[in-house]
Amino acid sequence: MGSGGVAHATDTPETTHDRDVTKGPCAYTKTPDDPAARPVKLPPDPRRTPSRGKVDVLLKTNQGPIPLVLDRAKAPCTVQSFLHLVSKKFYDATTCHRLTAYPTLKVLQCGDPTGTGERGPGYKYKDELPTDLEPAPNDPTGERRIYPRGTLAMANAGPDTNGSQFFLVTTDSILRPNYTVFGTIKEQGLDTLDKIAKAGIAPTPDNPAPVDGRPAQPVDISRAKRGC
Repeated sequence: MGSGGVAHATDTPETTHDRDVTKGPCAYTKTPDDPAARPVKLPPDPRRTPSRGKVDVLLKTNQGPIPLVLDRAKAPCTVQSFLHLVSKKFYDATTCHRLTAYPTLKVLQCGDPTGTGERGPGYKYKDELPTDLEPAPNDPTGERRIYPRGTLAMANAGPDTNGSQFFLVTTDSILRPNYTVFGTIKEQGLDTLDKIAKAGIAPTPDNPAPVDGRPAQPVDISRAKRGC
């Protein structure tokens, strides 16, 4: 990764959005078997993907604001895709479908306009996995890492299946480093997340006290926008 961005000598700028795979280094790939939850084209994929600087994004929710800071240096292709979806209003009027309260995993997951956790933007792209996370203590495998409180990361369904779903870490969580980290949550956003976590997870007929499920207090993103 050079100072000017992610590039390969043979890459050419992406000029159209009717291809199945973009021609730049991010290679955003259509997923016909998993069509877009909302109509959206493939992201731009220039030969030199910006890999410097940070970008503010604000999630306006019914539970309070969640301001984010996206870090291009950590995950250029991920940031580029996320900003594309923000610009196309993909996240507007959506519900965060999952809250977890496991001892080692406490996150809020969002990004599926259907609110089911099963859909995405109709494309996928490669992982940009973290290499600087601290090892998890007392992990006999030596594989798990700490995703710190305030981390913004991509959810996925396996290697190189990133789409639109993302998760917000409310408390230090232990995971294998298989999830792209692409930013952080500002303090005001953590206050909002603490309120959401405190309200707990909605009970179900089968489980009156689940540790994984829909937030007891629905979390609706009215708008996602660049800036604070």
